[in-house]
Amino acid sequence: MTEPYRHTMLLANEAATRQFAMDLAMAVQANDVVTLAGDLGAGKSTLARALVRALAEDDKLEVPSPSFALVQPYDLPRFPVVHADLYRVISPDEITELGWDEVSENALLVVEWPDRLGGALSGDRLEIELVLAPGQGINAREARFIGHGTWGPRLARMVALRVFLDNAGWGGSLRRHLQGDASSRAYERLLDGQRRAVLMNAPKKPDGPPVRNGLPYSRIAHLAEDMVPFVAMAEGLRDAGLSSPEIEAVDLDQGFLILEDLGAEGVVDANGPIAERYMAAVDVLALIHSRPRPATLATPKGPYTLPAYDREALTIEIELLLDWYIPRAQTRIPASEKHVFLQHWAALFAEVEAAPKTWVLRDFHSPNLIWLSEREGVEKIGVIDFQDAMMGPAAYDVASLLQDARVTVPEALELQLLSRYATQRKKDDPSFDMAAFARLYAIMGAQRATKILGIFARLDQRDGKPAYLKHLPRIYAYLQRCLAHPALAEVKRWVDARVPKP
Repeated sequence: MTEPYRHTMLLANEAATRQFAMDLAMAVQANDVVTLAGDLGAGKSTLARALVRALAEDDKLEVPSPSFALVQPYDLPRFPVVHADLYRVISPDEITELGWDEVSENALLVVEWPDRLGGALSGDRLEIELVLAPGQGINAREARFIGHGTWGPRLARMVALRVFLDNAGWGGSLRRHLQGDASSRAYERLLDGQRRAVLMNAPKKPDGPPVRNGLPYSRIAHLAEDMVPFVAMAEGLRDAGLSSPEIEAVDLDQGFLILEDLGAEGVVDANGPIAERYMAAVDVLALIHSRPRPATLATPKGPYTLPAYDREALTIEIELLLDWYIPRAQTRIPASEKHVFLQHWAALFAEVEAAPKTWVLRDFHSPNLIWLSEREGVEKIGVIDFQDAMMGPAAYDVASLLQDARVTVPEALELQLLSRYATQRKKDDPSFDMAAFARLYAIMGAQRATKILGIFARLDQRDGKPAYLKHLPRIYAYLQRCLAHPALAEVKRWVDARVPKP
């Protein structure tokens, strides 16, 4: 059994309490349990109030003490919060009468006087004990933390992040949660007067279970396991004249990064893609693909070489359809038919491996593109997600943009964008073969759609993120667009016969 992680810090005044509450607000999640212990007047309710306000991002929010109601729920944007004060509880049996289980489901639970529960708390929890420290000032408190279970490493990381922010000159900043992506990375906006930045919190990924030849999925699919690839590509893109965020501070070992804040204006609106902005994004890709790009890039830790988008990576990605998407429809595919499916793809992947190689940013689509209206030309597109970049076919990123997984790109606009891309490529290289590119575009678009159907089904079933299911009909439609190309005739017959519509 892992030993609990312990830490002590001084909360010298109310400002320090609010700062700590903000740190804690960035670390907590739904279904967490945080307990607050200490004598009367030790500041438990003050800290709880500061935490609720930090989560609500509203310093004026009314947060009454639940001393009489015992349980006070809050429906906040990130997740619900339940603040409980059990001072008046005599027996743990009384908790059942409060409707505790119902209100605390999928919520953060903050409990004052946790000893009243008689030890009936989750093994994974953060304990905070507040003790008056009169020698340090009239409002000073010593806070003693114990992180139990999964909270142990999380508390250690929270402490390390505070040290990083202080050393980077952002110690007194406001921290605001930013909606992340489908990965384990977390993002925050840092605000300090007129200064703005983005914090990326990306702990090194542990290897998952081996799935083939003793290797986990992430190794075979060449997913970034730390921040080194991100830093390498960020510098490479800027050297190419593009708008990737400047890096202000970095701790590669811990996985902390402070980046230039490019803003929040995207390339889509309520009606879908904004054509002008998608045109500019296509120009970015045409520029990247207009000349050979190096496979090895510089980083503070030395040279980093982008992996090749090889047959093993291409294959294990399409297998996600077989492993996750098809089973969710309670459809069974015999092993012999799976073999046929993979054989149909094998010849296509041979073409992909033989194609000219360039940077494949891999997630070049609307959630990762920022519109920078004050800049000129290709610099109008801010690119913020590229840590899984590889060396592979130019067609992949073009398909990623023009068949956006999260917003429907009308077929007429897709063709207009393809035409613009081809014109730009022809201008840079008169020998550019549009027919050959269109063939690779169909292959990579179909590969990507096949993969994403599996990924979004996996996000629902394995990771408890059902919101991605709403995109499945769009992805399936993109897949059918690509399968209409004669190069994919055999794959189309197999899909039409065996892959259910969403």
